[in-house]
Amino acid sequence: MIEFAFPWMFLLLPLPVLVVWLAPEHKEKKHSVQVPYFNRLVQVTGEAPKQGAVLISRNNIQRILISIAWICLVTSMAKPELIGPPNSQEKSARDLMIAVDLSGSMQIEDFTDSQGNKVSRLTAVKQVLTSFVESRGKDRLGLILFGDAPYLQAPFTEDTNTWLTLLRESEIGMAGQSTAFGDAIGLAISVFENSETQNRVLIVLTDGNDTGSRVPPVDAAKVAAAYNIKIYSIAIGDPTAAGEEKVDVEVLEDIAKATNGQHYLAIDNQALSDVYQQINDLEPEKFDSISYRPRTSAHHYPIVVFMLIYLVSLTLVNIRFYFKQRKQEA
Repeated sequence: MIEFAFPWMFLLLPLPVLVVWLAPEHKEKKHSVQVPYFNRLVQVTGEAPKQGAVLISRNNIQRILISIAWICLVTSMAKPELIGPPNSQEKSARDLMIAVDLSGSMQIEDFTDSQGNKVSRLTAVKQVLTSFVESRGKDRLGLILFGDAPYLQAPFTEDTNTWLTLLRESEIGMAGQSTAFGDAIGLAISVFENSETQNRVLIVLTDGNDTGSRVPPVDAAKVAAAYNIKIYSIAIGDPTAAGEEKVDVEVLEDIAKATNGQHYLAIDNQALSDVYQQINDLEPEKFDSISYRPRTSAHHYPIVVFMLIYLVSLTLVNIRFYFKQRKQEA
């Protein structure tokens, strides 16, 4: 299939006809010899005197070649394009932000890994997040680390390998010892403002109370709901603990409820894995299908066609002239 990028260029096709019709012939003065015996010379030669311009006419082959040349030039300026078959490209329709708590209480070793060894809460989170992220397909993932303040460790990206590298390099206390849970939600909102998709998900993993936010977590969640952000809050640790290690389950539930999300309590590694599996079921992958047709410019082909016709015609004319000359010599 062929389409023209500038089809209006074909309006130039009748331009040579208009030039021939409207523009006067070119006149050129030449020197002449004045002789006193002009009348006698006319009688001897038998030629009658003429006045006016002499028009040099072209033969039919020249007219045809000039017409083809102009048509090819205009067609090339119209920029013909070869349209290929439609191709479909799938693009993730969801931006998934994960916020991880790096406060001091995340170093408590009260989780059991798949081999039965005691590991810290952060280590368990990293292990399970690795499996979770590797199953996300084409989702765009972001990473926020928070403690005394939240930090955007990774903007939304489809490069899961880089995302996992940044997660593995995170350590306890990198963002401070407190828990600025509400500020982490606020940072996620500001990042989501530049997101093009409408299916926005924030997963927050924390094991403590909000101890350092300027904006209360519930208020931040209400703002997130206005931006169509769904929050899944995951409480990590023992809900019966006291002091700074205590998990404020009520606040986490209110946050999830305000955004039509879900709240989960993960007390060990297996429970944390089950939580991610439930999120996989609740948030199935959605894709935008983008269909496009590849376009290949073919503007040079008309010029090539003309050149071939011209070379063939010129060759035939020379051959004809050669045999005609040989015949005259014979």
